[in-house]
Amino acid sequence: MPVDDILLDAEERMEKAADVFRHALTGIRTGRANPGIVDSLRVEVYGSPTPIKALASVGAPEPNQIVVRPFDPGTIKDIEKAIQASGLGFNPQSDGRVIRIAIPALSADVRKKMSARIKELAEEARVAIRNVRRDANKAADGDQAGGGMTEDDCKKCKDEVQELTKKHEGIVGDLARTKEAEVMEE
Repeated sequence: MPVDDILLDAEERMEKAADVFRHALTGIRTGRANPGIVDSLRVEVYGSPTPIKALASVGAPEPNQIVVRPFDPGTIKDIEKAIQASGLGFNPQSDGRVIRIAIPALSADVRKKMSARIKELAEEARVAIRNVRRDANKAADGDQAGGGMTEDDCKKCKDEVQELTKKHEGIVGDLARTKEAEVMEE
């Protein structure tokens, strides 16, 4: 496998790891309303679990409220049940057409738990990025052993993979710090 292919594959996989982390952060509650909090919910409707986005439009018209507008009013009870069963600590209020979710202020204890969860997710993302680095280095070593790459090219490839690793770990770190600051602000 040529050096360019190894680097391209490593970069794509590292970006995917960072994107997975970015997506995971949207589900973490802050003190403000964010439609991303309920985006990952699945609602048991029509006999199968369906993403809430497929059943309703979700918005945050106010800083402390999320509004869910079902496309089919018949699904409103199912959506309410899914929100209550989600473990997010929300108590949805329905008027028969829309569901309003008041976002309570986070206590200091909950903020610490959220911060710890962010750190866990960030470390998982860093581990995934390092695993990509390991795989890329193995591919470079395999090419060198097979005679497809010189020793200098192998070293250069590994150095570039390390640069990609630092870059993507930095992205994950920045995302984690930003989200943690959001969670910890009162």
